[in-house]
Parts: sequence; C-alpha cells; structure tokens
Amino acid sequence: MTKATKNWEPWPELAYADWGATADTLHMWTQIVGKVRLALSPWVNHSWHVTLYVTPTGLTTGAMPAGSRTIEIAFDLVSHRLQLVASDGRAGDIPLRPMTVASFYAELMAQLEALDCGVTIIKTPNEVPNPIRFDEDEVHESYDPAFASRFSAVLNSAHRVMSEFRAGFLGKCSPVHFFWGSFDLAVTRFSGRKAPEHPGGVEGLPDWVTREAYSHEVSSAGFWPGNADAPPLFYSYAYPTPEEFGARKVRPEAASFSEELGEFVLPYDAVRQASSPDAALMEFLESTYEAASDLAKWERDSLDFSLR
Repeated sequence: MTKATKNWEPWPELAYADWGATADTLHMWTQIVGKVRLALSPWVNHSWHVTLYVTPTGLTTGAMPAGSRTIEIAFDLVSHRLQLVASDGRAGDIPLRPMTVASFYAELMAQLEALDCGVTIIKTPNEVPNPIRFDEDEVHESYDPAFASRFSAVLNSAHRVMSEFRAGFLGKCSPVHFFWGSFDLAVTRFSGRKAPEHPGGVEGLPDWVTREAYSHEVSSAGFWPGNADAPPLFYSYAYPTPEEFGARKVRPEAASFSEELGEFVLPYDAVRQASSPDAALMEFLESTYEAASDLAKWERDSLDFSLR
C-alpha cells in the first residue's frame, strides 16, 4: 500500500506568486490534452464534451472514443505522470517534470501515435493573451511537483463541496468539470429558459461557441487559481445578469461583488482560513445562487431539491 503524501492538506496555501510559472505551464499542458478530447469526442451542449474531470490525484479526460477503442489521458499530479490508457490494454506514460510546452506536445503526439491514435489538434491556445503555438512554445517550461500536488488537493476539495451543492438541484445542471481554456473548475445550473444572444468577444474563443454556451439562462460558480493580477478565488455569476444582482447581500462576509468582473468573488484564502472551509464555500455557492435565481424569478419550487 502506498503511503500518504507527506504534509498533505485539503485546503493548502496556493499563492500564485509562489507557483505562477508552474500554473502557466500546466495551463498550456491541459489545453493540449483538452484539445485532444475536443478532436475525439462528439459534441455535447455548452462544450461539455471538451472538459476535464477531477480525479483523486489530478485531472482526466475520461474515456474518449478512438475508432473501435476508447482511450483516456490523465494528469497524476501526485506521482507526477501523464498516463495514457487504451481499451485494448496498451498504455503510455510521460513523466511530468520541467519541460517546455513544445516538448510536452511532441511527447504526447508521439505517445498517441504509438497507441495508433494519431490526432490533429489546433495548436493555438484558447482564452489567453498573446498565445504561442504549442509546438513553438519554449517559454513555458516550469513544473514544481509540490505545488502541482497542492493544486490537485484544492481541486479535490472544491470538487467535493461543489458536487454536494450540485446535488441540491433538480433542473438541468452541468457536471462539476474543469475548463482548460479558462483554467477553472465550474458547475452551472440552468433555469430552463432561453437567454438573450450573448455578445461574444471572449478572447481566443469563437463567438458561436460562446453564444451556444450561453443559449439559456444560467447561474454558474467555480474556482479559479488566479494570475499575476488577481489571487485565487471562487466566483459566481448569472447570465443574463439580473438587475440589482451586485447589490444583493451574499455570504460569507468575505464575499463581495466585483464590478470589473460582473460577478461575486470569494478569495480562496478566506475559505482556506475559515473555521470550516467546506461550510464557508457552501454558503457562498448557495447564497449567490439564491441571488441569481430569486432576482431572475426562476421557478425554484420545481428546480430546488433537498432531502432535509
């Protein structure tokens, strides 16, 4: 039996200043793997076919069709390997270590070829400023194993609470899943009503993709690990945004409305340092959903669910 990782914490410190280079590199690696899933998987509404899923040790594509077989690609951020498994028993493995995005891309494509699963992807990253083609990216090359493992721990803790939150809804709801373009873990509830056409304009994302994603009214929440300009945070927004949404009082006290982002935010550190991090996050998820659904007059009597 494998021993537990030393000093493991469910809500570890994860300041972007400490692991930003690793985060930026890992973002590009997940984009490459995500684009493989995009190339292999049939379309699912709101681009749900492209997302990655949380595992106990990282992120996975889940089973993807590959001709008459299926294949899975998984980031193990605890043992630090990218693992490929095909339904015919063949497998591949790439050690995760400091290496350029170009090297990671080349190694993954070679592994897929060896598994008779060659695939062509669009090599330009999505939803990032000044994108560099994957096969030309010699800039991003960092991988700190300790912080990669911390990131996995945060994803697992956020996934646990968000999954419990998701269970309290009877209407259409997304999985708790990871969007590699925006590099965030999200869950989205739907009112069932159509929404006004989205204006588009998301950097690096075709307008038709954005408009299909927001074709119906949503209340969406998630975790984002931050960047050089903002700390890691939990967020919650509605589309379309109801009047007086930003003026609504939400919980816990550390939560606030960002006029710049047009959404409620809760700093990750406020959750991590709370007496009960799970309870603090659940308060945020529930109170921001209540704000969105009440102000937009969702039919909550037929959408909300509780065994209590």
